[in-house]
Amino acid sequence: MTTAAIIGLSIFLLGYVGITLEHKINVNKAAFALLSGTILWVLVGIVSPTKIDEHIIEAGFDIFGVTLFLLGAMALVEILIHYRIFDIIRDRILARNLSLRAQFFMIIGLAFTSSIFIANMVATIIMIQIARRFFWGQNLLVAAIAIVFATNAGGAFSPIGDVTTIMLWIAGKFSSAEILIQGFLPALVIGIISTLMLSRKIVIEETIRPQVVPEEHLTRGETVIVISAMLSFLLPVVAKMLNLPPVIGILFGVGFTWAVVDIVKGVSRCRTHLTASIENLVQKTDIASIKFFVGILLAVSALSTLGVLEYISQFIYGSSQTTVSIISGNILIGVISALLDNIPLTAIAIDILHTSNTSLWVLLSIAVGTGGSLLPIGSAAGVVAMGMIKELTFKQYVRIGFVPAMLSFLAGVGVWGLQVFGF
Repeated sequence: MTTAAIIGLSIFLLGYVGITLEHKINVNKAAFALLSGTILWVLVGIVSPTKIDEHIIEAGFDIFGVTLFLLGAMALVEILIHYRIFDIIRDRILARNLSLRAQFFMIIGLAFTSSIFIANMVATIIMIQIARRFFWGQNLLVAAIAIVFATNAGGAFSPIGDVTTIMLWIAGKFSSAEILIQGFLPALVIGIISTLMLSRKIVIEETIRPQVVPEEHLTRGETVIVISAMLSFLLPVVAKMLNLPPVIGILFGVGFTWAVVDIVKGVSRCRTHLTASIENLVQKTDIASIKFFVGILLAVSALSTLGVLEYISQFIYGSSQTTVSIISGNILIGVISALLDNIPLTAIAIDILHTSNTSLWVLLSIAVGTGGSLLPIGSAAGVVAMGMIKELTFKQYVRIGFVPAMLSFLAGVGVWGLQVFGF
């Protein structure tokens, strides 16, 4: 490894230390990600000043697509939240007067399903807010962990459900149909096994608190807006089928929904949620997360330019990449993602893994998407859950969720193997 590569790797690791210590030192992880990424590119400029423009343009094109896609998707979710679609779903569940365990299964099922269409981090936030209406104490901890597992599993087989899957899809490693067909069963098995195991930890003896179910109804105008926003999540798939970048589809959806909101506001006489400004809703998107993704992608692209990723490739996948070494390497990356953010791990794999076998890329998506569930710091969904529920400590998460997470992860990998090799 060259001196520049060693320095670059050291800078990257220092940035990662800062990211993992975010809550202890009260410095946002996005700051460390941006610092790491920009400093590494300064190093690239020093090492190869004549080719810096070529390298930065190539990296910038990929980052631009992912960033705009995430920004558009988050804006659509904010619109759905504002028009109360998730509140209405919550109230419909309460109206059924289900048992505690039945409520648990329904909420986790919704978490799995919703993460197929929206980012798993956003799905986690929404579903934990709903879960607070049904569970408390130990049961709330169990439900929160189950939601993390379900949203990670649901997002792992959807081309738009997880940032890592979006990255692989946009990079052309598999088509939307391939990840949906090949990834569905492993992800479903992971979700079912982890949910069943965690459901046994629900304390049935607790008395169900009386719930007051408010009457929530959408006006005709609000219904049109909600349908427009929900259909917009399917447009990236349509764009990809037309050989266009998926970001074109999601941006069209945002623009169309925006126009629908303004038109409905102009013709409607109802003074309800239609009075909201779409600009204010868009401004509510999680810009800090976007900056974190940009910083990480900058850092990884710089490491690739410095040659660091080639050395990592030999460690994870071996000097000669065979089918067996790629499978074991993908599983190893999945386990490592419990400690390290799966976004840079996926970005590394995209640059260093040389295979056109889409099944192996599907395995990588499943592994990094669900391997992060092993520990609370391994996925954005886990970090969000810990932040929303103060009682959910690192120790509690491991005590309640580690074994279900590990067993379901191994079962999902096994199902993938049965699909591909039939053994």
